[in-house]
Amino acid sequence: MVKERKFYDLLEVDVEASESDLKRAYRKKALRLHPDKGGDPELFKEVTHAYEILSDPQKRSIYDARGEAGLSEQGGMGGMDPQDLFSQLFGGGGFFGGGGGGRPQAARKTKDLVHRVNVTLEDLYKGKTTKLSLTRNALCSKCHGRGGKEGAVRTCTSCNGRGIKVTLRQMGPMIQQIQSGCDECSGTGEMINPKDRCHGCKGKKVLPEKKILEVHIDKGMKGGQTIVFNGESDQSPNAESGDVVIVIEEKPHDRFKRQDTNLITELEIDLLTALGGGQVAIRHLDDRALIINFVPGEVVKNDAIKVIRGQGMPSQRHHEPGDLYVKFTVKFPDHIDPAVIPLLEKALPPRAEIEKFPKNIHLEEVDLDEPDARSKATAMSEESMDEDHEGEPRVQCANQ
Repeated sequence: MVKERKFYDLLEVDVEASESDLKRAYRKKALRLHPDKGGDPELFKEVTHAYEILSDPQKRSIYDARGEAGLSEQGGMGGMDPQDLFSQLFGGGGFFGGGGGGRPQAARKTKDLVHRVNVTLEDLYKGKTTKLSLTRNALCSKCHGRGGKEGAVRTCTSCNGRGIKVTLRQMGPMIQQIQSGCDECSGTGEMINPKDRCHGCKGKKVLPEKKILEVHIDKGMKGGQTIVFNGESDQSPNAESGDVVIVIEEKPHDRFKRQDTNLITELEIDLLTALGGGQVAIRHLDDRALIINFVPGEVVKNDAIKVIRGQGMPSQRHHEPGDLYVKFTVKFPDHIDPAVIPLLEKALPPRAEIEKFPKNIHLEEVDLDEPDARSKATAMSEESMDEDHEGEPRVQCANQ
């Protein structure tokens, strides 16, 4: 004999209704009363509470025998937020989501640990294996991640193990949903008696652990690339371990610049080598030095760019080398003995003749002098070469 019928009447079902009958009735009424659809928030709460009680066989038995008073005495009045129960039953989409046909959620994973490793261009040229030490959370070996004795940890009844509570607040015609951490379990979703806690982890289930990873930096890798160690991040009893992600940071080099698999360097040579041939050396990124032979008679001009095939960076996949580009800067001597100038006149092309001017142009011989540093910097700056806003050049030159 049923003592009270209030919850059955709220759902508009018979006291003999089956579990499927209850669910079908609740869905029909909840969709109609849902606050997002303009329904009565208080009546929505009551209908949801009624379904929460009647859908639980133990609570329904107590309610049938002793009514709400019996539930209160047994602590079984329920505490799930109406929105949460509605979302669990119908896929979290409400009446907009089309029921529970949503795609399954991905397995929970702990947060990935990201570490940046600074490597030299030499390391990326030759390849390198280095060791990385990191600290992560690992499951407690004493309680195996339970937090205490077996069976001592129980689900928080206040938040039903979610660690959060969701409450509805009506602001005029709008319903605001507020989410906050559960005070009873401090957001963990679980309760445990202090005396039953694990002495090793103090109920935290995990402990800090040092982990050594061997990081293999392959030949030809680039800055910004990543090396992933799957499942090596923090451990958790309730989630899969995330990944450890190593990000390669390439250090600037003092002699080489990199463009994909090509290398670029600058090399200063003396005037005699540029004109008469000789040898210069380039120290490479490994244990080699490249000797460059200049053929006598083949002049190397200032700022000339030459290429050495196959001496660039290796590609990562097949380790095929790119090219090495060399930009030459010719260093001129500060002074030449006038006595040897006749020898230069024999070796070099003749001087260019001076420009011929009309007879009415007065010719005046002048001397060159060294400017001071500040005047030279000002005269050669880009700003001094630019035109002003009126279109007139700021520096004008004329032949006198």
